[in-house]
Parts: sequence; C-alpha cells; structure tokens
Amino acid sequence: MSGSTFGNRFRITTWGESHGAAIGAVIDGCPAGLPLEAEDIQAFLDRRKPGQSRFTTKRQESDQVEILSGTFEGRTTGTSISLLVRNQDQRSRDYGNIASVYRPGHADYTYTQKYGFRDYRGGGRSSGRETIGRVAGGAVASHILRELGVVLTTYAKAVGPVEVPEEEYRFEEIFQNKLYMPSNQRAAEASSYLEAMMKNLDSCGGVIECRVAGLPAGIGEPVFEKLDACLGKALLSIGAVKAVEFGDGIKAARLNGSQNNDAFFMENGTVKKKTNHAGGILGGMSDGDTLVMRASVKPTPSIAQPQQTVTENGEDTELVIHGRHDPIIVPRAVVVVESMAALTLVDLLLQNMGSRMEHLRKLYL
Repeated sequence: MSGSTFGNRFRITTWGESHGAAIGAVIDGCPAGLPLEAEDIQAFLDRRKPGQSRFTTKRQESDQVEILSGTFEGRTTGTSISLLVRNQDQRSRDYGNIASVYRPGHADYTYTQKYGFRDYRGGGRSSGRETIGRVAGGAVASHILRELGVVLTTYAKAVGPVEVPEEEYRFEEIFQNKLYMPSNQRAAEASSYLEAMMKNLDSCGGVIECRVAGLPAGIGEPVFEKLDACLGKALLSIGAVKAVEFGDGIKAARLNGSQNNDAFFMENGTVKKKTNHAGGILGGMSDGDTLVMRASVKPTPSIAQPQQTVTENGEDTELVIHGRHDPIIVPRAVVVVESMAALTLVDLLLQNMGSRMEHLRKLYL
C-alpha cells in the first residue's frame, strides 16, 4: 500500500490498523530545538479519543502516546520522531457479521476490489482510528506554528441542520460543550437533534471550520502547489470529508465581482483588506488576512438500521451493523481537520524559506 506519507519538507508517515497492536506516525523534517514533551501531543489526542460523551463510540481507549525517538531532554534533535499509541480495547467479534458483507458507505467493496481481500475488523487502515497518526503529527506541527505566532482555531460550525452563524461565534465556548461548537446555545440544540437521530438508529454529518491567524503573506506556490490546493488535498484525505471551501466558498459563485473582491487599504504602513471573501488566499498564496477554511463531513455510515447490501459472493442481503459507533463524526474530527491544516502549513512555511535570497541570508549570514 502506497500513499501513507504526507508532505515534502515536513513529512509524516502513518501506520497501523484499527484492531492491530498499535497505531503511530514517523515525522521527518522537524527542526531541532523545538521544546516537545509527550504532554504536548497528548493534549491533541485527548480531543480525538473515544468515550468523551454519549455522542461518541463507547470504545475505551486511553490513546496514550509514547515518543520513541527524535527528542532529548525535552527538545527535538532534528532526527526522525517516532510516535506510538497502543490499541487496548479491540472487540473484533463485533465485526463477525460483516466479514463477508459490504457495509454501505464504507470502503469494504473498493478495498476488496483493489487488494483482493480486506481486514474487516473495523476497516483496518480505512478506519477512522487511522487518524491517530495524523493528530499526533499535527500536534507537533501546531507546536511549531505556535512558536512562530500562528494560531489555529477549529470548531464544529454545523451539526446536521443546526449551524452557528458567524455573528454568534463565541470562541471561548468551544471547549465548554462536547460538540466543540462556538456557541453553547447552538450546541444544546444540536444535542437534542442528535438524541433524535440516535432514537431513530441513524446518524448525521456537519461542517468543521478552521481559522488561522498570524500567517504571513506569500505562503503557497502560484501554480500547482497553491495554498488552497494543498490544504484541499490535506482535508479531503480525511475519510469522512466530502467537500472543502475557502472564504465564501460556493457562495462566491452567486456573487458579482464588485461584491466578491476584497478592497485594499493602508493602515499604519501595512496593507489591509476591508473584507475577507477570499478567506485569506489570493492567487494560491496567503494574503496575511485570517485564513478561513471549511470541511463538510458526511454522516457516520455505521448505523443500526437494516440496510440493503450484497455479500462477497454476489448475493443480495440485508445488514444491521452492531458494535460501538459514533452517531456523528464531527466532534472528534475537529482536531483531525486542525492537524491536517497544521501539517500543510508547516510544510509550506519550510518550503517558503527558499523563495527569496534575503530569507537565506538571514539564516546563514
């Protein structure tokens, strides 16, 4: 299997399966001298781990990270950082009834067609548990960004039909509710909606928004390695993400140029924008304004309602999925979106260091 490595200058390779012994990541390209302890990574993993509320799977995993290499006396050494998280609460028996049946909405059919067989215990590498490696690596990338004054704020903008309008954002409330919404009031409404979904043995999707402040202008390349193109690939590589937007996103298609353009003005010798329809990206490069991106997440495909499907032998059948599954992916995916954004931004920041001679002079002269 190829495609488990992400990034160029700052690279992460993830490994492990949902019901294997462990899951982990190897990071290459992290600069030496970054203060880094296991606690810095654990804080991110705790936002992703199961069992946080009744709206997440009841699989009991501590998701404790171990740093196997790449640090000495609390600082990175510049060598590969190897991270490991052991699986502790696998229940492979929960998947016995789908060993030879394709689950609707999952990768079972395509996985089998590509490789000839599959690990049916939770989906193997196609399981959402694969994102542990992404989050562990994203925690390191976010740590680098904070050192540079770049701050990511990520939250659930919408859960099913319940959306938080921008004028109601209360960022201090994101960690005050289990859905990571920037409004406790909207989170309460969303919780009621989720309760109804659970009673109907159903699930729902939502929208995750990530805002990046402090990013300098000029990050990203003008042609194939555009900032939005790289971020789009990163976010769409998350299994449940089906669409990505920047700034006004699809709403821009309904605007006129006079409405969509962001007017410039000078403020204390600095170029500013009056609006941010572009979401902080112009011509594939950051413009110095707040970077705004959104990821649309599909409903959890594992539901307990009877579903029509087929067996590996080509027979029609009906399937009821048992086991421990989230009725919504969004809350636990918030930190996954943030992690993939952070990994992309650090990689592009390191690439950008070679875009001007003056950048190199600052490093070596």
